[in-house]
Amino acid sequence: MSDLVIEQLDGLGVDYELVECDPDLADTAAFCEAYGYAAEDSANAIVVVGKADPPVFTMCLVLADSRLDVNKVVRKRLGVRKCSFASADQTIELTGMLIGGVTPFGTTTDLDLWIDARVMERERLIIGGGTRDRKLLVPPATLAAHPFAEVVEGLAKVVPPAE
Repeated sequence: MSDLVIEQLDGLGVDYELVECDPDLADTAAFCEAYGYAAEDSANAIVVVGKADPPVFTMCLVLADSRLDVNKVVRKRLGVRKCSFASADQTIELTGMLIGGVTPFGTTTDLDLWIDARVMERERLIIGGGTRDRKLLVPPATLAAHPFAEVVEGLAKVVPPAE
């Protein structure tokens, strides 16, 4: 079986490092805690569906300390009246990846990639690696090299830490 994630990264000639992880610790909060990464240095790839006929999809990349602004920014950019996070089944169908391993690279469907501007301010980021047993450590330039990438100001809001 070919590895579409590695093929695309190598084809783009970009910098990346594979970071192996326990699949049971692939979800962002558990991964960061277990492997010592800060939430502000970790980014989540989230597939969003716009309720239209036919439905429209996009992938958004936001820092783990943030909340994607689905109801305002994403909805308006998609040009729909309603939108929501794609279901796990829709995500698998569009990306070929399980939640906890989703990455913008090597998806089985071409999806626009909207990157929150704060992501681009980090030195390096830990993102999904295409499977639950690995992550990718990448500089922002690697994300910007994605063929469908667009940096979006205000795509996500910082979530205040719990008291």
